[in-house]
Amino acid sequence: MFFHKHPYAPFIHDDTEKLIVGTLPPPRFSTGDLLEKDVDFCYGSYYNSLWLFLDEIYDLKLRYDNSQEAIDQRKDFLIQHKIGVCDIVDSCKREKIDASDLGMQNIQLRDVIGYLQKFPNIHTLLFTGGNSKNGPEYFFRKHIKQYKLQLEVVSNEVPRIHKFDLSLAQKRRHAEQESSSKHSLSHRVQSRWIKTVSLTSSSGAANRAIGSISLYKKLKKQNPKFTTFDFRVMQYKEFF
Repeated sequence: MFFHKHPYAPFIHDDTEKLIVGTLPPPRFSTGDLLEKDVDFCYGSYYNSLWLFLDEIYDLKLRYDNSQEAIDQRKDFLIQHKIGVCDIVDSCKREKIDASDLGMQNIQLRDVIGYLQKFPNIHTLLFTGGNSKNGPEYFFRKHIKQYKLQLEVVSNEVPRIHKFDLSLAQKRRHAEQESSSKHSLSHRVQSRWIKTVSLTSSSGAANRAIGSISLYKKLKKQNPKFTTFDFRVMQYKEFF
């Protein structure tokens, strides 16, 4: 069994407003066996297109190599745009050493709700994948059950949008404290709504799924040169 530990700590600052939430980088980022065009940072895989999308949207002129400059370019962008990264999987075990989400076993999740409580300016979670098994939204739904929270549908169109009231976790904790205390505790907690957006995955494996999306089919019919890359750039641009 290969123990696959996430190689990067969450990248969050006090003024972070949006949080990118995925699962795990490929195992080579944990073992240090990077490819020539990999970047040693979140979503740095040569085969993951997140930074290509953002490069296209913002004309960042990013480097794609193992250099420190490539890392710094990405960090500077995230800081400037008040975006953080906190993948939800902290570690897992694998029988086969690959990047498959379905291949993960004995999965340990990060406490994303805890990070949201720690950083009060975050208002949006950007999942790099949907609710399919072992995807980021799938794990997040599982994670928030321990806080007795649930997602409410805002839009069922791709990318699907949900929301939840983070303050309910704190209100329930206060209620439990009151029930175990001899004295009545006075707590007034304001609602804090968090939006979640389940973006189409930035990995190449998502291309087949995009081909079945009605909007993509419509745009492809209108413009035969329209690609799955163009589709995700269009989608990501709205939320980044």
